Amino acid sequence: MTPPPGWYPDPSAPHQERWWDGTAWTEHRRAPGPAGYGAPPAQQQVSGQPSTVPLLTGGHPGQRRSADGTARGRAVALTSAGAVLVAAIVGGAFFLGEDDGGPRTGTPPSSAAPTGPSPVTATPTPSPAPTESPTEVEDQLNGVTFPLPDGWVPPKNVAEDDVMMTTDGTYDCPADGGVCRHGLVVSRTVTANAESSPKTLAEQDIEDAADDAYDRDLVGNKPFGGIESHEEVAAGPVAVAGRAGYYVRWRVTTAEGPGGYVQSMVFPSTVGTESPILVRYVFDAGEDGPPLADMERITKGIRPVGDADTGGGVGSGIGPSD
Repeated sequence: MTPPPGWYPDPSAPHQERWWDGTAWTEHRRAPGPAGYGAPPAQQQVSGQPSTVPLLTGGHPGQRRSADGTARGRAVALTSAGAVLVAAIVGGAFFLGEDDGGPRTGTPPSSAAPTGPSPVTATPTPSPAPTESPTEVEDQLNGVTFPLPDGWVPPKNVAEDDVMMTTDGTYDCPADGGVCRHGLVVSRTVTANAESSPKTLAEQDIEDAADDAYDRDLVGNKPFGGIESHEEVAAGPVAVAGRAGYYVRWRVTTAEGPGGYVQSMVFPSTVGTESPILVRYVFDAGEDGPPLADMERITKGIRPVGDADTGGGVGSGIGPSD
């Protein structure tokens, strides 16, 4: 708020007052007068005539000077005393300074509408479009890739490092309350066995695969209460990534829960030492488990890395084994 015109303490000479015309300081100065907004400097009296100008410094308003100046001494004394009081009052009511071009009052600023441009609301930057879901996963050690059917995802928060994919989501295991998945696919290299026949290796592995999936887990718990029985439901030769392989599939019955299907499939690798590759399928039974047809879809879609044309599957033509 800009103060109205009047006498205010001079910022450059606190012992006197200076005239503020409402917008800027003028060059008019005077000795301190009574507190309040004053009037512009009075015109000088005409020489030789008695002063009839009201006394503004000391005394009561309207007191006049006589021609012989007999009231001058008392007026000067009252003016000096009043100046001290005025300086204290004015000093409390106004803050001196010329940094903003004039006197500043202690009155809080009014809530006038802003005169500047209206603030501009930034337009949020759109988030980048999510990347497309992967369509395959790669087993770099064995040099093959696996397709990801609908409902399957790359492994996440899985203890085993050779899991290639799992069904999306988890559930509480029916027996010990741990975390289970309705399906998973494991790929590993057979190195601890001198046997090289895919048929023999698959038949030897199926029992271990069933125990690992539905009997005891890695820490010795029984997530399904253990296996009660099993039945072989399928077995035979299979072409995988252009190589001749063999598979065995069991239906497993567990103490708790619907049980599931376990399949062991072995085929020669096409890279490195050509050590056999073992692929295990674990599918929960029941309506929550993945369809058994996904075993065939995944098997048919296994490819050598960099070769999108060489596939396989049960009943497909068997590729060379050398």
